[in-house]
Amino acid sequence: METIDFDRLTLTPGMRVLDVGCGEGRHVHAAALENVAEVVGLDLGLDNLAAARDDYDEYVAGATDVPVTFCAGDALRLPFEDGTFDVVLCTEVLEHLPDYEGAIDELRRVCTSGGTLAVSVPRAVPERICWALSDEYHQVEGGHVRIFDREELRAAIEGRGFRRVDGHFAHALHAPYWWLKCLWWDRDDRGDPPFLLRAYDRFLEWDVLESPRPVRLLERALDPLVGKSVVYYFRLEGPP
Repeated sequence: METIDFDRLTLTPGMRVLDVGCGEGRHVHAAALENVAEVVGLDLGLDNLAAARDDYDEYVAGATDVPVTFCAGDALRLPFEDGTFDVVLCTEVLEHLPDYEGAIDELRRVCTSGGTLAVSVPRAVPERICWALSDEYHQVEGGHVRIFDREELRAAIEGRGFRRVDGHFAHALHAPYWWLKCLWWDRDDRGDPPFLLRAYDRFLEWDVLESPRPVRLLERALDPLVGKSVVYYFRLEGPP
């Protein structure tokens, strides 16, 4: 399940791609199948990195010659030289960070002049519903520490020399799932989720695996209304 629309990145041969907070590697795997020079996935979680490597070895490695590296690291102290990457991805990460502006500074630092930054965060209205339904949703260790107003985030990034070139919403079908999960958080936490939550979870798993066209069209139509994530694409106009 990808949040970034790779068609909007205009990837070309020779580009180096970095995914900051890569999780289990969904965008790293997708980027590795594009015609680029190198892909690097960075995450703070060692379990995430292990899963990302395993999935890459099992599902992706045989289909690409693109060099792929996974490394442990902190978004506030990226272990790369200035201007190293042509494309920098950061999806569903900044909402977890108390010092999100420090992370944006680092994203800018490692992005080359003229490079692309793609960022996604939870959309404000669906996120506020989750917070209203469950305190545990945003109080869990490592959870979300803020709700972004999309213009606030855009201003923070544009104030660092980036220009927004595109944007969209994503994952409309996931918003109701999280509302249900928050509504029944205690039951789900005890391992006793109600039937509706279990059924919705199975539906989403089926959708991710099969990606049926009618469901994709439905989600695309619903994204502007209830898309759980907002995605921005920026171009770095000044020097790194």
